[in-house]
Amino acid sequence: MNLSLKNSLLVAAYLVSVVAANLVIAAFGPRATAIVAFLLIGLDLTSRDALHEAWRKRSLLPKMTLLIFAGSLISWLINREAAAVAVASFAAFAAAGAVDALSYHLLRDRLWLVKVNGSNIPSALIDSLLFPTLAFGAVMPAIIAGQFLAKVAGGFFWSLVLHHLFRRPQTAPGA
Repeated sequence: MNLSLKNSLLVAAYLVSVVAANLVIAAFGPRATAIVAFLLIGLDLTSRDALHEAWRKRSLLPKMTLLIFAGSLISWLINREAAAVAVASFAAFAAAGAVDALSYHLLRDRLWLVKVNGSNIPSALIDSLLFPTLAFGAVMPAIIAGQFLAKVAGGFFWSLVLHHLFRRPQTAPGA
């Protein structure tokens, strides 16, 4: 798969996961956070790391900032009642993204699966602390803990999926 197509798919996966997560949370509230965290935010965290790898020498910070902003803006444009969730999402993803980028950089000499999952842990923690607190206006320890565990598990699941899709050797079987 060529690099441009791969990056386009990763950007699309990121945006779809963020927008879907924001809209589901806006509709169903805190009770939907664990499922959303596993399925959608785990994909967000992992696709962000794959894009970090692709963009690291090509305007990483502006591209990531624009991507995070775009996800929140699209969420708000689709459902204006999702404004509080979109703002909380932007703030949490921006903070988590900064932590993720630093963690990913510190793990830069490791295997891709180690970098991704190692950086997902601190970024999932930051996102899990900030998002529900900002979106729902209260510290919710059970929601925070559930989100954190679901994001780490979901990130691991999606890292295996993306690794299989994008990191496989491009040789014929048996070659």
